[in-house]
Amino acid sequence: MNARVRLADLLAGIADPAAAGAIEITGLTLDSRRVRAGDAFVALRGTRQHGVAFAPAALAQGAAAVLAEAPAPAAPVHATAEGRANHLPPLAWDDARRAEGGREAEAQAPILWIDRLRDHLGEIAARYYARPSAALHVIGVTGTNGKTSTVQLLAAALAGLGHGAATIGTLGAGMYGHLEAGERTTPDVISVHGLLAGFRDAGASYVAMEVSSHALDQGRVDAIDFDVAVFTNLTRDHLDYHGTMEAYGAAKARLFAWPGLRAAVINVDDAFGRRLAAALPAGVRCLRYSAEGGEAELAAERVRTHADGIDFLLRTPWGAGEVRSRLLGRFNVSNLLAVAGCLGALGMRFDAVCEALAALAPVDGRMNRLGGGTAPLVVVDYAHTPDALEQALATLRAHCEGRLVCVFGCGGDRDPGKRPQMGAIAERLADRAIVTDDNPRSEDGDAIVAQILAGFARPERARVERDRAAAIARAV
Repeated sequence: MNARVRLADLLAGIADPAAAGAIEITGLTLDSRRVRAGDAFVALRGTRQHGVAFAPAALAQGAAAVLAEAPAPAAPVHATAEGRANHLPPLAWDDARRAEGGREAEAQAPILWIDRLRDHLGEIAARYYARPSAALHVIGVTGTNGKTSTVQLLAAALAGLGHGAATIGTLGAGMYGHLEAGERTTPDVISVHGLLAGFRDAGASYVAMEVSSHALDQGRVDAIDFDVAVFTNLTRDHLDYHGTMEAYGAAKARLFAWPGLRAAVINVDDAFGRRLAAALPAGVRCLRYSAEGGEAELAAERVRTHADGIDFLLRTPWGAGEVRSRLLGRFNVSNLLAVAGCLGALGMRFDAVCEALAALAPVDGRMNRLGGGTAPLVVVDYAHTPDALEQALATLRAHCEGRLVCVFGCGGDRDPGKRPQMGAIAERLADRAIVTDDNPRSEDGDAIVAQILAGFARPERARVERDRAAAIARAV
């Protein structure tokens, strides 16, 4: 059962607690469709409309209050002279009652107008859930590529060392080994605090979470106490949202100036990573890592890649030792260094770290091998950026004894500039490229394919099969 909390306590120092009266709430949600009796519905300004337009539906479902981001729109509600609280006008309530079957008595639930509500929402959620991140060791991982692998590998290592570990990210959220699918890499800020509270109550000690640039820009991780921040790399992606690489990098850099951050694990083989490391605030321990011979606290030496995995000598501030891993691809050396840095920052013994790294299995959808022997070897990888595709194909080329066939596409409503780049990479590194759909969303799939083919020097050599299953069948 959800906690019952005085709304005035959640709003102390944020809005006038008197406006909340004696109201108690049993939940918080940004989605009016998920409101349960006793919840507070949070209505923020959106790009198309204000969330308060959904207040009638929320109240009809039993919301105890609506927290709305000021200023109020002209419709469908009207603020009082104080601009703090009001009730739905009768017409709006009648419409809601007819549409939703609500109870008339619930029309008296207040709408509280709060300045800069979006900026305060993380703190409100943290208060409601009794500051769950303070009871956990939270590791935030950001970067263009490698977030999912690093988070899942870190959680697997922690679980292997006997610790309760949970994850939040692209593959979903949950205690290690029990993920439930989610809609976003980093959920909304209320959901994130709710997940952390669930992990705390389930006995977790550590949470590894992917922190996307969108999440940092939109406040989805506000009021979370991060112990360790990890930077994997910065390559082209999300320019449809950020506009420039500078803005994209600046969003990710916010995690490394986080209040209370104890340690930063940073890939200094990446130029932006070197800038991050040089600009860390005083008091944050800097653990740089390099798989390419750079100056760093954690380094991989004598790297050897082979068909069964990767071997290297791991050098750290806590000791040096050989690592033999089942993970495929040189880029996974960087992921393992990031995991080692986190484990060291969290106080794990070095010999245990080496054992944990050696025991790690590939992450779902990240260089997963299927078939082989007398059948074609199929490798599934999430590569969705030019850099990730190039690394994946280069890794496979090094071990490919026959023809290398690449089946790929580019998602719709995402940075279109990377599409021809990925086409050029596939043409250069694969023996055969089959271009297919990868969730066109609202875009025309044929137009996406045309943009990919624009990167080919000889587009007539590419095969186009928009049906993904048929494209895979054609490849094998």
